[in-house]
Amino acid sequence: MKKFLILLAKTQPGFINLIRIAVFIVMAWIGGLKALPYEAEGIVPFVANSPLMSFFYTKEAPEYKIYQNKEGALVPENIVWHKANGTYLFSYGLGVVIVLIGILTLLGIWFAKIGVLGGLLTFGMALVTLSFLISTPEVYVAPLGGPHVGFPFLSGAGRLVIKDVIMMAAGLIVASEAAKRTLS
Repeated sequence: MKKFLILLAKTQPGFINLIRIAVFIVMAWIGGLKALPYEAEGIVPFVANSPLMSFFYTKEAPEYKIYQNKEGALVPENIVWHKANGTYLFSYGLGVVIVLIGILTLLGIWFAKIGVLGGLLTFGMALVTLSFLISTPEVYVAPLGGPHVGFPFLSGAGRLVIKDVIMMAAGLIVASEAAKRTLS
């Protein structure tokens, strides 16, 4: 058992790089999906209700509820509304930012100062995402007749958001490790 613990302790730097790679994979994948209409439309409730981000859209919340498409559905009238709202343009920009944060985090493997920035941006992005737990009604189970509604009962959207607690911690871990390398 002691040999296993020693091996585990010695491989911690590699595991921190694994965190960087994992953050990059998630950021590249999710950021890349922001270029697709279904993903752009899917983030509308979060952005429209956010005091930090709602100014990116031209329409007021909760008007978006009328124009929501189910994943995979193609409703031309809704697409017109989303174009007028700035849904797609905002999503494209957000996707670029998310991919760039992922790249900066990954580059921390080789460039410590860039890794500090990537880690701190990952942390900051996770904080913004977690703020949706306060601002977005859709993150909690809606009152549709079941006994478990509202806080603390997370909907699918809420379960998606709460995972950013892990991204927040990962951002701080990789930033602090990169800061340590920068100082030495």
